[in-house]
Amino acid sequence: MVLLNWVKANESIFALMGVLSLGLFLVSLLIFPLIIIYLPHDYFVRPTPGIMTLNPLRLVLRILKNVFGVFLIIAGILMLFLPGQGLLSILLGVSLINFPGKRGLELRFLRSVRVRRTIAWMRHKADREPVILPDGI
Repeated sequence: MVLLNWVKANESIFALMGVLSLGLFLVSLLIFPLIIIYLPHDYFVRPTPGIMTLNPLRLVLRILKNVFGVFLIIAGILMLFLPGQGLLSILLGVSLINFPGKRGLELRFLRSVRVRRTIAWMRHKADREPVILPDGI
């Protein structure tokens, strides 16, 4: 009885969570495949440029890319419990942000057969080159 009263008292929160869940699910269905399709095929094996080699415009773009990456990580964590592609969202978010040890974390996600299979399937359907993975994955 107490739980039912609590749910009734917080109906607006549950409605907001439902709308958020639906929105995240739709975003994951529309945007994430495009990101995977347009990801350079050598992304996981090429060296990353240093921060000192960036001009001011590239620096601003990198900051925006990092903010979007953090959003994807948060959305991916939510999608682990709500409908959506949680692990793939987290992988994409991690791929967008810059931090020490980033490459190791990305490769840890890629050790999951399901993640690798999903990426390969999406790229194959779009007639894109398969992603090159480092040895040992």
